[in-house]
Amino acid sequence: MMRKLLILPALLLAGMSFAQEVDLAAIEKIKKEGLENSKVEEIAFQLVDKAGPRLSNSEGYERAVDYAIQQLSDWGLQNANAEPWGEFGRGWEMEKSYVAMTKPYYMPFIAIPKAWTESTKGEVSGKVYFLDIKTEEDFAKYKGKLKGAIVAIKPTGTQEPTFEPDAVRFTVEQLHGMEHPAPRGGGNNSYTPEMIAEFRAARALQQRVTEFMAEEEVSLIIKGVNGRHGTLFTSSPRGYLKDTPEGVPELETAPENVNLMARLSENGVEVEIEAEVKTRFRTEDLQGYNVIAEIPGSDPSLKSEVVMLGGHLDSWHGANGATDNAAGCIVMMEAVRILKATGLQPKRTVRIALWGGEEQGLHGSRGYVAKHFGDPQTMELKPEHEKLSAYYNIDNGTGRVRGIYLQGNAAAEPIFNEWFLPLDDIVEDRTITISNTGGTDHQSFDALSLPGFQFIQDPIEYRTRTHHTNMDTFERLELDDLKQMAVVIASFVYNTAQKDEMIPRKELRKVE
Repeated sequence: MMRKLLILPALLLAGMSFAQEVDLAAIEKIKKEGLENSKVEEIAFQLVDKAGPRLSNSEGYERAVDYAIQQLSDWGLQNANAEPWGEFGRGWEMEKSYVAMTKPYYMPFIAIPKAWTESTKGEVSGKVYFLDIKTEEDFAKYKGKLKGAIVAIKPTGTQEPTFEPDAVRFTVEQLHGMEHPAPRGGGNNSYTPEMIAEFRAARALQQRVTEFMAEEEVSLIIKGVNGRHGTLFTSSPRGYLKDTPEGVPELETAPENVNLMARLSENGVEVEIEAEVKTRFRTEDLQGYNVIAEIPGSDPSLKSEVVMLGGHLDSWHGANGATDNAAGCIVMMEAVRILKATGLQPKRTVRIALWGGEEQGLHGSRGYVAKHFGDPQTMELKPEHEKLSAYYNIDNGTGRVRGIYLQGNAAAEPIFNEWFLPLDDIVEDRTITISNTGGTDHQSFDALSLPGFQFIQDPIEYRTRTHHTNMDTFERLELDDLKQMAVVIASFVYNTAQKDEMIPRKELRKVE
């Protein structure tokens, strides 16, 4: 593991280069402001509780955009605006959701409509059907028999008791493993052609089942989704495109609910359900929007160069998207607030971006990168490409920073190592890994060989309770961790803005 900074004066006397690279007085100002005068709780209330769920192009997303623009402007950032990145598609609002088992006895269910699902035709009720379709021939036995039916789909996986904690922090051993990642390649974990073929066949069959139920005019689909004891990992990429055909309303419910109905049905006990889903599509504006704002650079020779920081503002709809990814936006907004509140004057322009459409495929950041920096398909670059020093991202939940992924950019390691040194009192067992990490907006920059980085964060409950779930609420935020993250980000952004040279880049990716 990298060694802690125990006695800063001794390191300075030893003539370490970071003393010349890092303005230690500035870093101390950032720490003091971020840890003693933090506004993360206030920002969190606005983005999480007050704005509500922030599905792309929803009213909640618009509330969050309006708040962010106003707040960033009030802090003194310039050019705060909702910048369109391209066409996204329809917005969607959930107005009513109810489902309960009524026979053999009454039991309300935990359930959430799939995003962009249609409304039921008022309240629907009746017997629950379980389809057993494994081959194309199985469709025949249901044809003409499902009009108006309520169909339940059993969950996969296991719902047994778990003996692992929901919330965890990285151990020293885990962090050390990140520093020295095992070589990637084949082996037992590789997907064979046969496995890939089976997966594609299963996916095609599932798509055919969905289409069949629409053709048969099923009134409602109730699907058991995996999750721990009432936590629903719910989402849906379908339906947001403007020309999406109408489908069957779908509710996702706790797996235990569907398992209960299945056991009753399999043992000859008739099961009935009553439910109502009421939703509304928004089609007046199909554009997608990012929130952009700037702290203009103070150095005439460097202010045309840019340091960016960001996270995605959109969320899923089952809860208020606290850790995915209000947390990242809270941290990035707090980081630029810290820079303004300390009176520091970054030499390069600092630009914050709160992205839209991330959950449907990094749309907001990809659209922004294509508009400003170039086309990753052709690698035809725009003039702004040479002006970006680095982009820093947060999108792995509420856990504190433990280090950074280099995304294969080995030349950045000694720089980041020095920048972490004066933060060692708040970053435990800091880790810098050459590894890539995926699934979020820094990849849009990396696709153009721009320096884009995601920080290593403690998992907390991200994978077990909060990521895309109905439990992603304000209570899941670790406010002290958000404060620490904001200080780290503000320090990295400031150091990047002050550095004589821009952050080194990987070799420009070649188009195959």
